[in-house]
Formats: sequence, structure tokens, C-alpha cells
Amino acid sequence: MRETFSMKKYPTIILLTILAIVLSLPLQADDTKWLAVGMLHNWFSSGGCEIEVGRRHEIRDQQDGFQYPALYSSQDMQAAKALWFGAKNYDDPVAGKEYAYKVVHCGPRILNETSEFILQDFTLYGKFNHPDVFVNGVPGSQTVYRDIDVVVDETLPTDRMLYNVVNTSMGITMTRKIYAITQSYHSNYFIYDFEFKNTGIYDINGNVSAQDLEDVIFFFQYRWAVCKYMGAYGLYYAPQDATWGVNTVNEVLHPAYGDSYRASYAYHGLHSGFEGDNIGAPYIGSGGTGFLGAAQIPGVVTIYTDKAYNDKTDDKQQPKHQIPLYSDADITQPSFNDQYNENNMTKEYNTYMNAGLPSPTHAGIVGDGNANELSLAGGGGVSQGIGYGPYDIPAGESIHIVMAECVGTISWEKRDSIGEQWLNEVTPYILPSGSETSDKNEFKNAWVFTGIDSLYQAFDRATQTWNDDFVIDPAPPPPDEFTVNSGGDRITLEWSNSAESYDDFSGYRVYRSIDRPDSTFEMIYACGQGTDDPVTNIYEDKSAIRGFDYYYYVVTVDNGSVNTIDNGVQLESSLFWTRTIEPATLTRQPGTSLDGIRVVPNPYNISALSYQFGSVTQDRLMFYGLPPKCTIKIFTERGDLIKTIHHTDSSGDEAWDSLTSSGQIIVSGIYIAYIEVTEDSPPNFKKGESIYKKLIVVR
Repeated sequence: MRETFSMKKYPTIILLTILAIVLSLPLQADDTKWLAVGMLHNWFSSGGCEIEVGRRHEIRDQQDGFQYPALYSSQDMQAAKALWFGAKNYDDPVAGKEYAYKVVHCGPRILNETSEFILQDFTLYGKFNHPDVFVNGVPGSQTVYRDIDVVVDETLPTDRMLYNVVNTSMGITMTRKIYAITQSYHSNYFIYDFEFKNTGIYDINGNVSAQDLEDVIFFFQYRWAVCKYMGAYGLYYAPQDATWGVNTVNEVLHPAYGDSYRASYAYHGLHSGFEGDNIGAPYIGSGGTGFLGAAQIPGVVTIYTDKAYNDKTDDKQQPKHQIPLYSDADITQPSFNDQYNENNMTKEYNTYMNAGLPSPTHAGIVGDGNANELSLAGGGGVSQGIGYGPYDIPAGESIHIVMAECVGTISWEKRDSIGEQWLNEVTPYILPSGSETSDKNEFKNAWVFTGIDSLYQAFDRATQTWNDDFVIDPAPPPPDEFTVNSGGDRITLEWSNSAESYDDFSGYRVYRSIDRPDSTFEMIYACGQGTDDPVTNIYEDKSAIRGFDYYYYVVTVDNGSVNTIDNGVQLESSLFWTRTIEPATLTRQPGTSLDGIRVVPNPYNISALSYQFGSVTQDRLMFYGLPPKCTIKIFTERGDLIKTIHHTDSSGDEAWDSLTSSGQIIVSGIYIAYIEVTEDSPPNFKKGESIYKKLIVVR
């Protein structure tokens, strides 16, 4: 008999092996929280920066976060971030020596919360708590899972603010406040307020080494990958390395280059593995519609930086260092980012952190070429480094920096229509300027790059918001309760009247999506100002059809007097407060006889999509007229049992997703459904009664 390796037989060897693997990994005990109440969603780390696969520490999360527009699935653009502090001539109390260059690291792949970036505070504050949302009695909104442990502070200037404090082994305590706004004109950016204070606290025990810090640089890294939708764990129609951002192009804006912004941004650049021009990543694979799967333009703008610890005027030349760096270079690896390795820290500080403003920028180097073919790109593409400093920071003094992470793009509808027109070569090709071109690529790309205009608009609005101390047109508050209940001939929606105390309240709007919650919603009802219906707190959706899944949200609407950007246009509360992610369906009362049970559609023909139950649920078959409680066993024509369904909800309906018990989709053929009553239900059904139903599947 073959001998097998077992834990029982070799416990010491296995435990030592596991211990060696664990000890070789960077220490990661960080917590994460989401800002996910506006159209831009991201997770944040208690460690002080969002490292690669840092949310769950799983490789499949390589593109994870910075989701926009977050209503739709797989809009992630973030692959990795990093934040390093560097200083000269640092007398290290742990090493017992002075380093010519000292660098401490959070990211892009390393995080040590016990001896390098040491957590002190990580609290999510909100102006109000998220609404209670229930679908058929169970929690039914995304905020239940993302907007959690909120400390309510009614004086907060924005809807949400994440407060994070970390000490570092360089003696600098970083406080970062991240602000999120749900008002629709401001929901595509986060504002970061950083204070870097020389407290001297250098370890987890709070020990202090009081010393003045020389030539300190704060160096951020952004590895963008636009975007997950067209890559791994999305539709996956792009070349694999494009998934991780090998063709990401980074552009830098700076007064030294003649620009009015201090910023950088990225876009999905050309890749040799695509067929044709792939700007915007049009979907041209099997079943592709041309949809532009990567049209977003993420970017970072500097709003304010101290000139010095004793000069609190804005230094218009900061950041003084903006350099592209290879995302898989040695300096991005945990084994290299050693805060006690003198040679490595010297390279990090001098070659990258203190590199100045190289010219040309990465975008200038790429030009009209394929970004993935540049020697600089390597296998992981190019990240953008942003360095502030150098600053001298005496003990007890601090540096203040304010920036915003923003995103611009054309609308979802434009991504669809422009991509479809490009794919099908439908003329005329009208450019955003109103002129016409005969070049379909020029047409597509011109529309994609209007996303830069909307990015600049976000830069401007974030800057103005900060300069105005967050005084902006407020979005109306949502109802604090929203319930959706399935019924026999209608789906009933009810919400509280809590928002009606808002001074500029005028009514409500109800939106619905069929089939999935991460899709375009359509307004199906409105009440209050400008409508024919008075304000109410209930709506019955009687247009729903059995067999389909329905998702809803309700928003509060103001009277139009608040909006100073588009005067008179009514503002709505954020859809994410109440959007349901649990399905509501029509259910019928139980049937009255076994003979009345129907299978729909029957025959089932995969090609007859108009008779199926939606794009996601197109493999669904429905059993109608069932007893309140029964068992449905489905057999092949030759008698093999392939699926058992326990119907227990006392309705007359039950769905089957055409999958066997082992998860295989059924093939064409004749199937037999055996239905047996499992509980007496006078006067129509008696336990043990049964019937056979034939169903036909054509694929």
C-alpha cells in the first residue's frame, strides 16, 4: 500500500515548516474600513496606507478598491499604494547607530504594525448613521457590510470622515483625516488632511527619542490599474498583464512644467496584446458590444503644503518629486524595504524619494507607443511616485499636507454608446467639440479623454471645498428606514418620514433594477414637488413579473433651492444609503392541486432569451402552483437523480437555476420532476402525496 504523508506521522516537521513560512512573511495585523457612501468607494488600512492585496491579503484581490462608478461591478482601479518617510542623519534608538539615510515603509507590499507603522487610532465618523434597510426581513443593503462601526458626530463637515493615527519608527506621528461627500457633484473624490508631527515616539511601547529631523521626505506611490472590469475577476477580455496595469500610463502636472495643477493622473494606455486601438478598453471579445471597460482617469491633486514647519503658507512648488518607478522593481519588494539596511535605504532615498521632477514624464516617454513594450514597464507596469520635502522638522513641530484622490470619466451610457458605435463603425463620428472625423479611433479616444476634463473638474471642486472649509451645497438626508417585502401580486416598499424634517425637503423618488443590483436603475415612482402625487411613504410595485429579481432604492429630493452649481436642479440623497442588494420577487399563494403545478418555461430553450428570466438568471426555471411545503427531485430521462430542492417558504413558487447538485449546468434533454408533499396542508394537500412532471431542455 502506498505510504502517505500525514500530520499525525510527522507533526514536528510540518509545524516547523509552517512556522518558517509564517516567519518569512511581513507582519500584517491591520484592520480595514470602507468609505462607501458616495459614487467613489475605497477601503482603507489602519496601517496608514493601502498596500497591495492589503484588504484580505489574497492574491486575487490585486485590483481592489478605488471603485468608480461604484454602482457597477468590478470598477476597481487600485493595485497598490505606498507611503514612505525618509530622513538624513537619523540616530536610531533601536539599532543603536546613526543612519545617513533612514526610511520607514508602509507598502507597496510591506506593512509592520508592531515596529514600523504603529496603529494608534482608526475610527470612522459619520454625520448620521446609515439607514436600516431590510428585504423580506433580512438586512438588505451594502452599507450593512461596508459602513460599519460609525461614530455619529452631527457637527462633522462631510457625510463621512475616517480618522487614522499611526506612530512610526522614525519618531513621526502621522494623523490622516479622509473626507467623503455624497452630494452628487462632489462624490468622485476623497480629501486627505495629513499632519506629520515629530513626536519622537518610535516603538509600540511609546518610548520617545527626542531629536530634530533633517531633510524629511514624505513619498507616496500609486500603482493604478484601470480597471478590473475588463480584467481578472471581471469580464477578463484583456491580456492578462494588462489586468495588473502593465499598460498604465502616468502623466504629471506641475508648475515647473507650466501647469496650473500640482497633480498626476493615469489612464489605460495602448497594449500590444489587444486587437487594434485599445484606449478605453473596448469589449471586442466573444459577445463583446464595444463597451469601454476602462474609460476612467484616476488622479491625485495637491491642495496645500506647508513651506516649512515654521511657515504655514502654501508651497506652490510642492510636491518637488514626481517620478515613475517600475512596480515590480527591487525597491517595491518586502525583502528590500528593510528599515535597518543602510544600502537599501540610501538607494530608496536618493534614487527615488529625492529624485526631483524628471522630464519627460512617463506619458511623455510612452508617447503613441504601447506602454507594455517599454523596458521601464517590466512585468508589473509603472507606478507614480509623489514626494513632498525635504523638510527640517524639529522635535515637537509638524508639517501639514492636503491632497485629494479623484476620478473622472465619461458616463456609463456614453461608455456603452461610443463603444458600440466604434465597434460597428457607425458614422458620422462626431467629436466632443462638435466637429466630425472619419477616423473611428480618433472619435473613440477623444471621448475617452474627456474624462480628463471631468478629472480636472474634480480637482477644482475638491480644492474649492477645502478652501471653503467644506461649505458646499448639502445633499438631503435619506430616510432612516427602508423596507421591501415580496408579495403575491406586488412588491411593497415603505420608508420612514425622518427626512421630511429637512428644511429643503420636497419629496421622494423610487428607482428599480431588474435582475441585478449593480446595474442601471430606472425611476419608477416620484412623489412631492413637481409630481402629481402628494408625499407618501409607501409604494406598491404592481408591474413586477414573477420569476424576476428586483432591486430598489429610494432617495430624498430637495426643492432645488440649494444647488448653486446647476441652479434649480434638485439634489438627491445618495443611492447607496438605501440600495438593496437582496432580491425581492413576486410570490404566489400555494396551489390548490398537484395537477395544477406548472414548470415555466417548458420547453426551456436557451436561444429564446425573451422568454427567460433576465440576463443573469437566464438559466432559471420556475415551478408554479406548488404546495406550501414539498420536495422536488429532478431526474434525467434514464432515472439519475441530479437535483433535490426543498421548498419550505409556504409560497406557490420555487426557482431552479438549471444546476445539478454538483454545480453542473444541465444539458439538452428530457427531465422528470418528482414533487412530494412533505407536510399536511388542509384542505388541498396531504403529506406523502406526489406527482411527476416532465420538462424539456434545449441548448
